[in-house]
Amino acid sequence: MGKKKSQPQAELDMTPMIDVVFQLIIFFVVTLKMSDDRDQTVTLADGRAGVEVNDDNLPKELHFLTIDVAKDGRISYHDMTLTPAKLDSFIKDWKRKYGDGFPCMIRADGESMHKNVSVVMQTFAANGLAKITFVAVGRRKTDSK
Repeated sequence: MGKKKSQPQAELDMTPMIDVVFQLIIFFVVTLKMSDDRDQTVTLADGRAGVEVNDDNLPKELHFLTIDVAKDGRISYHDMTLTPAKLDSFIKDWKRKYGDGFPCMIRADGESMHKNVSVVMQTFAANGLAKITFVAVGRRKTDSK
């Protein structure tokens, strides 16, 4: 019998496939809509008498602290529920990281009791933070009232 000719091994280059997969991952991460992680149970009070906040008068600082106060008295930062002691510790850590010149915003439910909002205000004040703003819902320009 004659000698068989060996055929070259077929190889598949996976580099282009891996490149495409990484490009897809990057695409989906960049285009992913970030969910609003504020406390969705907070229904803001009517703020018709206040100043309207838009892109022109938003704080120019990169870091501002927004604390939510729900009508049941729950205090939260994004999805993290805070006790008054945890809030104090959280603010101290935040202040250590960003200094004390950052603005603080309180998103209080329209039906929350003042004593619950006062806890947040007093904690800010105890830590030397004076730039406190309350966030409320304003009347839309299309409203007829």
